[in-house]
Amino acid sequence: MKKYKPYVKKYWYCFILGPFFMVLEACGEFILPYINANIINIGAANRDIPYIIKNGLLMLLIAGGMLLTGVLGAFFAIRGSARLSAGVRLDTFAKIQTFSFSNIDDFSTGSLITRITNDVTQIQNFAQTLLRGMFRSPVMIIGALVMSFYLNPSLAAVILIVVPLLALAIAGIILTASPRYGQMQKALDRLNNGIGETVTNERVIKSFVREEYEKKKFAEVNEKLVEKSTAALKMMLLIQPVSALVMNVTTLAVVWIAGGQIMAGSMELGTLSSFIIYLTQVLTALNFLANIVLQGTRAAASDRRISEVLNTEADINDKGARFADRGVERGSIELRNVSFRYFKKNKEKVLDSVSLTIEAGELVGIIGSTGSGKTTLVSMIPRLYDADEGEVLVDGMNVKDMSLRGLREGVAMVLQKNTLFSGTIAENLRWGDENAGDEEIREAAAIAMADGFIQSFPEGYETELGQGGVNLSGGQKQRICIARALLKRPKILILDDSTSAVDTATDASIRRAFREKLPKMTKIIIAQRINSVMDADKIIVLDEGRVAGCGSHGELMESCEAYREIYHSQKDGQEV
Repeated sequence: MKKYKPYVKKYWYCFILGPFFMVLEACGEFILPYINANIINIGAANRDIPYIIKNGLLMLLIAGGMLLTGVLGAFFAIRGSARLSAGVRLDTFAKIQTFSFSNIDDFSTGSLITRITNDVTQIQNFAQTLLRGMFRSPVMIIGALVMSFYLNPSLAAVILIVVPLLALAIAGIILTASPRYGQMQKALDRLNNGIGETVTNERVIKSFVREEYEKKKFAEVNEKLVEKSTAALKMMLLIQPVSALVMNVTTLAVVWIAGGQIMAGSMELGTLSSFIIYLTQVLTALNFLANIVLQGTRAAASDRRISEVLNTEADINDKGARFADRGVERGSIELRNVSFRYFKKNKEKVLDSVSLTIEAGELVGIIGSTGSGKTTLVSMIPRLYDADEGEVLVDGMNVKDMSLRGLREGVAMVLQKNTLFSGTIAENLRWGDENAGDEEIREAAAIAMADGFIQSFPEGYETELGQGGVNLSGGQKQRICIARALLKRPKILILDDSTSAVDTATDASIRRAFREKLPKMTKIIIAQRINSVMDADKIIVLDEGRVAGCGSHGELMESCEAYREIYHSQKDGQEV
């Protein structure tokens, strides 16, 4: 509960005034039937019109007060619960931002979305219901019972027998339904995962004409959610009919007993009318308490899922950073016997005892077959992953001794998947530097060979991009992503196969611009095409997680068989 305390403390008035006004409203609830009984028993029986008018106006005044206090109570309950959920949602989102890639791998994207939306909403609904009923319902039950005993002790004993029986029945229903809510939330995770994956890859689905397959797959996941939801909710549906049955049976019993007393003259008609109202109030309040417990059960399942995120320790953090005040100054890189596994129990390593040195300002190419560990290797530099064994050094410092912010501000990485956001091209480029001026933006775009095609658009840099940049070609998206990274002015620039969608002439122009305009920046280019790295100062050849060769193109042609195989296979395929 510690995660909720700061928001309860900050908005304390909501958590006090909400229940306070709801209790005031409850007091009116059990006063009104008593006044009504007096109107019937005294005013109507004696045809005392002034008495009826006087007490009728009193009932109107109390009803008006109940309206005001009910509205105020609901307002503060809604405000308090909304602020509470907003705070928890923000904390959960902020925590996710600290996750490393491996932390994110532990949670699916759909699951994280469900937790930060649906699960937080469950907490909000419970908090709101709790603020409106946690004191109101008990006050209603106690007040109605007291007034019932005051009016007729023998009839009130019927309520004391019925209430515990109903409470036991409701408790049994809730205990049966409780475990099913966790299963329902997991089914919702799978549904969100499927929706996200399908919507994101809609173009691929259409190109392979797999719409029917995706519909069928979604229908299965959707049906599973229906099944789990029904299993959880059908138990809770029993509460209403069980309560109605108990209420009707109890009312019949009360009328049966009261009928004899009225005929005997020991009970008045107004008292019976009020007594039935009190009985209804007791059972209604008990149902509301059951609803609180029900929502609490569902909220508890959501709370556990939120806590899993909040309590997850980011495995890449600033703990032990000895040089937290230092960033990347030159851009030299060294790997010393670095090994890494994605699945720690696997014997096979993705990187196996990799050692290499990259001097500041060098243009370095990395090449190798698919799955050789190229992306994994460069991911170690900005600590997207940490090495299982060995050390990664930047400017002679172990990256674990540097603050994440200081390290990552000095490294710009353009990933294989080009990610752009809704908004203008200029807004996307300013992700690299939010304060960049128009000239700086154009300069970065020119180096990335993007200025020409951007200027050809009618709106230029103010051209609106669709979600993910869908209105751009693959090569255009790649060049905008490179320009965005350059605006960051990093000491180390990493391009992970980020020119694969551009033609060879444009690729060569980008590399030439790197050499001429960014001589002090360390540039690492991962490529599949050998001509993208042939003119690099140094080429690193990876083969099954090991360094198979390192040197210039000429040196590797003489000394590295793996490099020669790549060269000849591409030359024979007319790719060079």
